[in-house]
Amino acid sequence: MSNSNIDNEVVKNLSKEQREQLNADPISGEPGAHPIGTGVGAVGGAAGGAAIGAVGGPIGVAIGGVVGAVVGGLAGKNVAEAVNPTEEDIYWRETYISRPYYKETIHIHDDLDYDRDYHDAYLLGYTSRSNYPYETKFEEVESDLKLQWEKTKRESRLKWEEAKHAVKDAWERVTR
Repeated sequence: MSNSNIDNEVVKNLSKEQREQLNADPISGEPGAHPIGTGVGAVGGAAGGAAIGAVGGPIGVAIGGVVGAVVGGLAGKNVAEAVNPTEEDIYWRETYISRPYYKETIHIHDDLDYDRDYHDAYLLGYTSRSNYPYETKFEEVESDLKLQWEKTKRESRLKWEEAKHAVKDAWERVTR
């Protein structure tokens, strides 16, 4: 996914804040890196490669694990890059107050705030979508997402019944 208009050496020499804004890969300088997707893919690939390499004994396990981690990391990066978290955050930050569930919830919490109350709900929706096959409907995994919400909501005051609409909104946006 190289962009010929971007000099990766220049990107690597930017300040940490500037690289974070570009979501730049810390090694290659490539903008749009997704370390979470890469890491998840690498772990899965390493386990699979080690299992396959077990046929060759201990050395086969080691080599299989390394090869699997590289291949899995690249696959995870590609899956994660299907959704650009920076673009999603900008989109939801600009539109959340126009959503019908926001208008309903403002009666419960009169000082709703994107960063405190909604950010994590949207994040859960658009990042968890890639964990399931494309044809999976939100309702089929809602109970799993509810459990994840309780673990990841940080400072949000939204209960699942309030947050699930934002989670579903983000889920469905990346499905299109």
